[in-house]
Amino acid sequence: MISVSCNLCGRDDAAVRFPATTEPDVLRVDAFRCTHSGYGHHPQIVQCRHCGLVYASPRWADDVVVEAYTAVEDETYVAEREGRELTFRHHLRQMERIIGPPAGRALLDVGAYIGVFVEVALAAGWKAQGVEPSAWAAAEAQRRGLNVVSGTLDSVPLAPASFDVLTLWDVIEHLADPAAELERARRLLRPGGWLVVHTMDIDAPVSRLLGRRWPWLMDMHLYYFSRRTLRAMHERHGYQVVWQGAQGRYLRLGYLASRVAGFQSTVGRATLAAVDALGLREAAVPVNFGDLVTTISRVR
Repeated sequence: MISVSCNLCGRDDAAVRFPATTEPDVLRVDAFRCTHSGYGHHPQIVQCRHCGLVYASPRWADDVVVEAYTAVEDETYVAEREGRELTFRHHLRQMERIIGPPAGRALLDVGAYIGVFVEVALAAGWKAQGVEPSAWAAAEAQRRGLNVVSGTLDSVPLAPASFDVLTLWDVIEHLADPAAELERARRLLRPGGWLVVHTMDIDAPVSRLLGRRWPWLMDMHLYYFSRRTLRAMHERHGYQVVWQGAQGRYLRLGYLASRVAGFQSTVGRATLAAVDALGLREAAVPVNFGDLVTTISRVR
C-alpha cells in the first residue's frame, strides 16, 4: 500500500472522510470487475483540505492496479450487454447534441471493456475504436470485429492529434493518475477536439444522504470527483467545460435486484423474488439517482 498526494492540487494534506473497511495489502482481482458487488469494501478514503478532491489513500501501488485490470474477466458484463447498449445509445445522443453529428469523425473510447460503446458509435457513423487494459475484455470486443486493442493510453502507440473525440465512460475513477490521463488525451485530440468523461459524483444529494453507505465506495474506485473538482481538473489541463449533467443508465431488473442484494441482501432477495414472480427479470429500465455525472469539454 502507498500513500498518495492530491492529484488535483498536488498537496499532501488530507482529512479522513471514510475509514478503511478492508484489510490493508489484501487485493482480489475480482474486485476490479465492472459488475463486482463489493459495495462498502474500500481502503481509507480521504479529502484534500485545499481543493476538496476525494481519493483513496493509502492504496495499492499503481503497477498492482494495472496488473489487476489486465487480468480481470467479467462474464456478467457480457450477459448485461443489452442494458449497456441502451445506456450508451442514450449517452451518445446527448453527446451528439453538444458536439454535433459524427460526420465521419474519429473517436477513441478509453477503457472500452468489451466494446459496447465502440459498436454503438460505429453504428451511428463514428470512426470509432478503443483501448482496454483487460486482455479478456479486448479479446471479447475483437471477437465481434471491433477495433479494440489491449493496453492503456500509456502503452498503446497512438498518433498525436489523431482523434476528434475521446471518451472515458466510468474510467477516470479507476485510474492511478487521472491528471496524467487528461494530458495524454489532450495530446491525442485534434485542435478543438472533445473530451467526454462520465463518473460518480461524491457531492450529489444522494451521495451525501447515504454517507458511508453510498454504494460506490468500493475497492476498485481510487478517485471520487464532484462536479466542481472534475471541472477544476479539466480546466487545469487545458479543457473548457461546455456541459455537465447527471446521466443514469439502463439495467435489467434481474441485474438491478442482484445489485441491491450486494448492498442489502434481504431487500435484494425479496426484490429478485418479486421480479421473477412477475416475469420481468429481462426487462430493462432507466435508473438515475443523480450521482453519475457526465462532463463534456473541449480542448482550449
